Amino acid sequence: MALREKSAPSRKCFASAITKPYDGAMAAGCVFCAIVSGESHSHVVIDDDVCVAFLDVKPLFHGHVLVVPRAHVVALPDLPLPLIAPFFARVQELARAMPAALGAEGTFVAMNNRVSQSVPHLHVHVVPRTKGDGLKGFFWPRTKYASPAQMDEIAAKLRSALSAR
Repeated sequence: MALREKSAPSRKCFASAITKPYDGAMAAGCVFCAIVSGESHSHVVIDDDVCVAFLDVKPLFHGHVLVVPRAHVVALPDLPLPLIAPFFARVQELARAMPAALGAEGTFVAMNNRVSQSVPHLHVHVVPRTKGDGLKGFFWPRTKYASPAQMDEIAAKLRSALSAR
């Protein structure tokens, strides 16, 4: 995987697992598409045929990176199946490298899909973590199930939706 200081010019997305190129379409007005195409400056960490990863301008902690696919897709369900493994291989590689590079003890890896997505372009947050850094649990309120029966009902609905696919 090539590591560069600046984004390369816009190009179509090709991944070794793909037999036919994904069209790599960009979306007008998308902040992340502008970074991918090199129109907007960013502090790039990874720039290859699958993704561009760059420092978040409003990080949780220094070293917080956003990993975005080259092609404009809004959320994970929109990412073509052949791109999922190569894309998440980059996320994994970054999560593996981050602790040693930044003196962190681990990482926090997360994404939103449409709801709470600050930019409507798929992006994965990879955030360096250290014990006692102040980040507690998730960013949203937790809830409880009313009963084990409610849990069974919800699990059954999800299984049914998955088997209908």
